[in-house]
Amino acid sequence: MSEKKEPSVWQGFKTFLMRGNVVDLAVAVVIGAAFTNIVNSVVKGLINPLVGAIGTQNLDSYSSCLSDSCSGDKGIQLMWGSVLGATLSFVITAAVVYFLMVLPMSKYLARVEAQRKAKEGTHEVIEITELEVLKEIRDALVAQRGNGHREP
Repeated sequence: MSEKKEPSVWQGFKTFLMRGNVVDLAVAVVIGAAFTNIVNSVVKGLINPLVGAIGTQNLDSYSSCLSDSCSGDKGIQLMWGSVLGATLSFVITAAVVYFLMVLPMSKYLARVEAQRKAKEGTHEVIEITELEVLKEIRDALVAQRGNGHREP
């Protein structure tokens, strides 16, 4: 009897690293990190000043007191301003990503797909036309064979 040798930990690790999806994930992380800088620049350089023109850019100072007195570190404070600021930052970032990246890319991909389908539709029409011509030739040959020749 021969025992089946299990792969070593090193071999398993090499196999894991060489899978295509791991490499794709690594590329996505690197591109995502670079893309984060672009999005942060747009938010900090364009969006936040526009929001700041309407109100304030820093919402962290807004809070509510749950205890009788909130002075310094004493009392229970709800820091709702920082939660609101993080929520607004997320919504603004998501809007920038969607309207500047996702929407234009999906429109571009839809246009490319429509062009591909149009080309395929042209090929199908040509193929159907050729098929019709071949059917007509077949029918003409069958008609000739039926008129002048006997089939074996």
